Amino acid sequence: MATDNASTPEAGHVRPEVDVRALTAVLDGEYAEIRDLVRTNLVTHASVLEEAEELGIDAFRERVREIVVELAATGQTGMGFPREYGGGGDLGASIAAFETLAFGDLSVLVKVGVQFGLFGGAILQLGTARHHDAHLRDLVTGRLMGCFAMTESGHGSNVQALGTLAKYDPARQEFVLTTPDDAARKDYIGNAARHAELAVVFAQLEVGGRVEGVHAFVVPIRSGGATLPGVRIEDDGRKMGLNGVDNGRIRFDGVRVPREALLNRFADVTAEGVYESAIESPDRRFFTMLGTLVQGRVSVGGAGVNAAKVALAIAVKYADRRRQFTAASETAASETAASETAASEAAASEGSSQPARREAPEEQLLLDYGLHQRRLLPLLARTYALHFAQDVVRTQLHEVFSGTGDDPRARRLLESRAAGTKALATWHATRTVQECREACGGAGYLAVNRFAALKGDSDIFTTFEGDNHVLLQLVAKGLLTHYASEFEDLDQLGTVRHVAGLAVETVLEKTSAHKLLERVRDLLPGGDEWDQEAGILDPEYQLAMLRYREEHMLAGVARRLKRGIDQKQHPGAVFSRVQDHVIAVARAHVERLVLEAFVDKVRVQPEGGNKAALSLLCDLYALSTIEADRAWFMEHGRLTVQRSKAVTREVNGLCRKVRPLAVDLVDAWGIPSEMLRAPDLVG
Repeated sequence: MATDNASTPEAGHVRPEVDVRALTAVLDGEYAEIRDLVRTNLVTHASVLEEAEELGIDAFRERVREIVVELAATGQTGMGFPREYGGGGDLGASIAAFETLAFGDLSVLVKVGVQFGLFGGAILQLGTARHHDAHLRDLVTGRLMGCFAMTESGHGSNVQALGTLAKYDPARQEFVLTTPDDAARKDYIGNAARHAELAVVFAQLEVGGRVEGVHAFVVPIRSGGATLPGVRIEDDGRKMGLNGVDNGRIRFDGVRVPREALLNRFADVTAEGVYESAIESPDRRFFTMLGTLVQGRVSVGGAGVNAAKVALAIAVKYADRRRQFTAASETAASETAASETAASEAAASEGSSQPARREAPEEQLLLDYGLHQRRLLPLLARTYALHFAQDVVRTQLHEVFSGTGDDPRARRLLESRAAGTKALATWHATRTVQECREACGGAGYLAVNRFAALKGDSDIFTTFEGDNHVLLQLVAKGLLTHYASEFEDLDQLGTVRHVAGLAVETVLEKTSAHKLLERVRDLLPGGDEWDQEAGILDPEYQLAMLRYREEHMLAGVARRLKRGIDQKQHPGAVFSRVQDHVIAVARAHVERLVLEAFVDKVRVQPEGGNKAALSLLCDLYALSTIEADRAWFMEHGRLTVQRSKAVTREVNGLCRKVRPLAVDLVDAWGIPSEMLRAPDLVG
């Protein structure tokens, strides 16, 4: 193989041997069995990848529904439901199954998410025994299809301001659902256009002339395929992707449902029309309700990571096969010249009048070019990092929802971590799919090579289950208020006032970042001497850098909020002016959590080649993260020019060390070859 300095690790480096099967076991973790079931099902239904391109939209929607029902029959999709209703009783396993399903067609994935995660999850988490008994068994099998009707044309992120009205009629003990205008129509609702018979509808509850806030109701919208009276349904039509999912709009014209249709875990209405709830605060009640639906964000974040894996697996395998241009080293060039001279002399001695034919030197593999390594391998490292961060979120979700106790702070921490991980993971997926498509050149533009579907189908991940910028504001709110007991009562303006009422030092003292930072001075090489190259690969140094950035940004936001209030500015204007700062601190916080998850995973691995390979990836993730924000670190005195250059040199060196491991590292994800498709790219 022709090589040059861009592809050769420095002298003294010993290449680790990757045990692919053992690394897959580490990645699959405790859910290896359910992940293998999903892999088997993916292969069984692999033809859906071609059917997505060949079938018309109506036929493809029907095909996706058929596959979803067939998957349900294997037990894969019902893992999160109680065993007494035909489920698996394991919420963590249900998330792992969903993540793994993202290796395949994403219309199937999203249809599963709508049916079992959103629709089924809402009935499970917001309803009580009467709703469970009535619906769970049939929805777990797919006999009963439903939809999750929250978003409206006029309100997506601001769910508290939904316009759909549910007014209680005590004379008939019924709720009357009405869509007052076009802005209040339910929109982009998966399963609505064709297959859903029931909808979980989120609406403003009005009892006795008083609006009690947004509540959820089980509302029949079809029977035997026919739309029911008072319900109007439109098809949203062809979309940028996910055209196997039947998204639609729903309007309600005085639709009546019985009093028992209210999902009443957190609030109820008596037959006489008296509103009852153990949670007095309307805001806290609303956020408690939404908090039970956090599994959707956890699921989408994991799906984003696995969509990125498919793109990287194709691009890395292609780059390890595809040759382009000759880029031989000086040594190789000298050897080639010497061999050509010898061949000419031999031909002359044999009396040949023709010079020996010169063979063209072999072209270089794409993945041996330093730039190609730079494009793909930091993304590979970040994908591993986000995988392990997703493991932490999934475990927290399982513990919070499977525990017997109710710890409000644990739930708030979960909601924040889920929001932040989902944001970074789905942005990463969008960026990775695009970079990998470009890295495969014109071949990457062919539909058979999967990038067209990956790009069109995964792009929505950044905005559904919460717009990523809105989710990062939720993360920052938690940091600024230390997940206070009044967290749910604080809207945007309340958060500003809350922070303004505290000393900045108090805000910092309450953050986990501050407690972690107490050891930073001891961990940095040479104390405050940041410009020494020694220690650049020390995970404690890397963590200290990200912790410092997080705390400094948080302090800056707190000071700016406090200054604005002290100057008698309107809280809304104050918050608007610091929103970019708010997003930056939230991103810094989540990147620190991701690195911690990666470092923790590496530390518990047994010594050997796999641990060494993961250590290289962890260093590459950490240093490429620091490098990407080196302007900030230099502005704030944490990187000298010399040390900044050292970080870049080390990132390049790590790419060279990871390069010979790259194919093994993507193989360890266990993506079935049928899901990669792309025969000309991956071989």
